[in-house]
Amino acid sequence: MAQKHQPAAGSTCPGCDEPLEPADRFCGACGYDLSAVPAVSPDRPTVAIGTRVEWPAATGTDTVGTPTPTQRAADVPGTDSDGGELTLPDAAPGVPPQPSHAPTVGVSGGGNQRPAGEPGAASGQAGGPVRAAGAPPAGGPAGHAGSGHGSFSGPGAGPGFAPDHGHERPAAEGPPVPAAGPAAGASAVPAAGAQPQGATGREDHERAGDGVSPAAAAGPGPVPGGGQPPASGMRFDNPPSGDFELAAPVPGAPDPRAAAAQPAPPPAPQAAAKVCVACRAGRVDDDGYCENCGHAQPRERDHMEQELGSVAAVSDRGLRHHRNEDSFAVSSTALPDGSPAVVAVVCDGVSSATRPDEASAAAASAANERLLAALPRGTHPQQAMHEAIVAASEAVNCLAEQPASSEGDDPHRHQNAPACTIVGAVAAGELLVVGWVGDSRAYWVPDDRSGPPARLTEDDSWAAQMVAAGLMNEAEAYADERAHAITGWLGADAYELEPHTAAFKPDRSGVVVVCTDGLWNYAEGAQDMARAIPADAAERPLHSAQMLVGHALDGGGHDNVTVAVLPFTVPEQGAGSA
Repeated sequence: MAQKHQPAAGSTCPGCDEPLEPADRFCGACGYDLSAVPAVSPDRPTVAIGTRVEWPAATGTDTVGTPTPTQRAADVPGTDSDGGELTLPDAAPGVPPQPSHAPTVGVSGGGNQRPAGEPGAASGQAGGPVRAAGAPPAGGPAGHAGSGHGSFSGPGAGPGFAPDHGHERPAAEGPPVPAAGPAAGASAVPAAGAQPQGATGREDHERAGDGVSPAAAAGPGPVPGGGQPPASGMRFDNPPSGDFELAAPVPGAPDPRAAAAQPAPPPAPQAAAKVCVACRAGRVDDDGYCENCGHAQPRERDHMEQELGSVAAVSDRGLRHHRNEDSFAVSSTALPDGSPAVVAVVCDGVSSATRPDEASAAAASAANERLLAALPRGTHPQQAMHEAIVAASEAVNCLAEQPASSEGDDPHRHQNAPACTIVGAVAAGELLVVGWVGDSRAYWVPDDRSGPPARLTEDDSWAAQMVAAGLMNEAEAYADERAHAITGWLGADAYELEPHTAAFKPDRSGVVVVCTDGLWNYAEGAQDMARAIPADAAERPLHSAQMLVGHALDGGGHDNVTVAVLPFTVPEQGAGSA
């Protein structure tokens, strides 16, 4: 039956520290139930803290009686702590080879040991204890153990004690084993299986010359399973099986260390992160949106500008369309007589057709390349313009035979042929040539504004046909919802290709405005275009093109806007007569 806890004399209440009597079951001050207080355990630690523990002496062998293997510094080629060479000397006949520094007799805690064979080194004595050469015999004065100078021998070197840094500690038990007599000219070597006198069975801090283990003292012997004994004092319980041997290097193979030593190539420089054009703070991700404000960033074709000498062009997506389906090309070349020829081509993709952006880009590029190839050969500019429009039509027709490259195109959706319009102008000498198909236009605006501006092209559209037939006036025709329905275009589904070309010889200098309907919808008449273009357009063509695009955007920007400004210079009368 368990007994209830009784408070000890002189104890206090755990709740309020009130003194208690041995017979109290409850605290008189706070009512604490003293029976709930556990009794103090009578157990005590087995070993008191601070009590010195006597550890058993080391035996020099493992649990199965095998001598502990020891590898000494002299087993590895090099130098010892004294700077001496660790080489194997010539051994006498019948004596197995040993390291050049034979084990010294005794252990010196802090001094430098002399190898056997040198003055002051130990030499073996047959049938008697081993002592240092030149030292007094056993029983005479011995070196000071632990003093750090000389070898230790004599009575103090017997079994039972081995000096180590001036402290005595137990040594391996057993009587001394007489060493074999030294051979002529050879260092004294302990007998096989003998343990040097004064050597301990367990060395806590072993150094070269501090003694040898029984395995090392036994010297090399036969290895189980045959083969040559190891050069060191290591003991092999099993013969080498070759499972972990390294394969010999293949002759002529590259050294893997040389490849590893080669410096790694420097990392490729990272492209600078794009900054949002709206907030000017957020970074643009791979999808083209700002990570800060979420604004969609303009694509490459959303706004394009190019200036080449005296000709410039600007194209913009506008404010209502999701992509820019217009394209342009500007270039210059030389005629056979060396005079310059400047080219400007503008194309407008048909929105109701498939891949209109690809059609406009292909047409502008093909027409420009054909003009640059024909004009230097001496082809008449008007004929070259006709050939350029035909080449542009063929390039657009080829797109109908190619699969759609846009990721958003549905392969099961009905697709018509890509289509676009085109207008181009060439300033070659005193001749100004224009060519077109569709409703893209070219305007002439003189520099001094003294002469009237003019529209140089006629639209291939429903409104133009109504006006030409006299069924409507121009105002009524372009007010109709069918006004911009084109009757001519470049594409595989065009009824009949009829390139329009015209040649002019202006009598004064001015500029040619080559544009799509995204601009002329906000400056339809020639006078409207003359008012929209800056007065210094001939001197600043790029700035003038930018101003015209801005004029369309300010008017609403319902369509893509593309305009090229091509200055045309007429030499003054008598300027070169002098």
